[in-house]
Amino acid sequence: MKRVLVLTGGGDCPGLNAVLRAIVKRASQEGGWEVLGSIQAFDGILKNPTEVKILDNQTVAGIHVRGGTIIGTTNTGGPFAWPVKEKDGTWHTVDMSDKLLQKLDQLQIDAVINIGGDGSQRISQKLFEKGCRIIGVPKTIDNDLSGTDFTFGFQTAVQIATEAVDKLVTTAASHNRVLILEVMGRYAGWIALHASIAAGAEVCLIPEIPYNPKKVVARINQRFSKGKGFANIVVAEGAKSINGDVVYQDDFNDKGERKKRLGGIAYHLMHELKEAGLKAEMRETVLGHLQRGGTPTANDRILATQFGVKAFEMVLKNEFGKMVAYKHPDVISVPISEAIDKYNYVNPDSNLVHTARGVDICFGN
Repeated sequence: MKRVLVLTGGGDCPGLNAVLRAIVKRASQEGGWEVLGSIQAFDGILKNPTEVKILDNQTVAGIHVRGGTIIGTTNTGGPFAWPVKEKDGTWHTVDMSDKLLQKLDQLQIDAVINIGGDGSQRISQKLFEKGCRIIGVPKTIDNDLSGTDFTFGFQTAVQIATEAVDKLVTTAASHNRVLILEVMGRYAGWIALHASIAAGAEVCLIPEIPYNPKKVVARINQRFSKGKGFANIVVAEGAKSINGDVVYQDDFNDKGERKKRLGGIAYHLMHELKEAGLKAEMRETVLGHLQRGGTPTANDRILATQFGVKAFEMVLKNEFGKMVAYKHPDVISVPISEAIDKYNYVNPDSNLVHTARGVDICFGN
């Protein structure tokens, strides 16, 4: 009996369960394979006692319609930065990668499939360089991983953001307000750009095009002067003004340590627009983790299923050190090193940005 270990790392994402289901169903066709799920990414292997779950056809039946992941996930720690608490209550991190590889051998794991985004695939690459037989599956709602046209979870996040703009349009019109919607995306504006085009937002602010608050105000005033007494702005969490910086919020991790995380640009933008002279009444909405939850769209279920089937077939072909990728219209494999080589930003000169400008969406520049 051969064993493949599957894990989901980083932020949760619609479609994760569909990947797990596809891997199990494809493996069951080969015979002689057992699929194990590591609970909360690599933590399940590194913990004592080990926390793994057998994944079979019964376990994964019907899970493709569910959001989240049945084996849990985490975006802290990992084999190269394992948190250790000292007797005095302080924390530090240690490299547990050698211990991880040792435990994989003890569990007689023949291959590892790591489902995750940029950070997770960087871990995959480092483990591959240490001799781990590992394959990557790209996962992020932000669509910021190079090497693949799209990642599953992105289309679901765009759909949720689009529906949010649709709803905000009616309340903005009813009260003659400017409604600001903050969406996720880290340092890329894919979600904001797609949702703005789909929902017909007046203004779209993304990290790749620093905005001038005065130009945003001029655009909104122009719209109000035509008798349309409302406007909708979609802003990506990593957006910044021409003279400003990316906005972060203070946060605490599960160890009580202070850290910074992206978020708060909607509130910051509202104050910038007021200072730039906007008189219209404004309200802000932060969509937050609603973009990560719920049932994946049909598109994401299909893409996730394609990725899962391809990942296991890469195991059969010993294509280790590679990641599943979607290059229209095919699902292929690319070196993980290539996928993490550069960040997948929106190209300000791309056809999609050109399309947005063509329907009179303002980027504030």
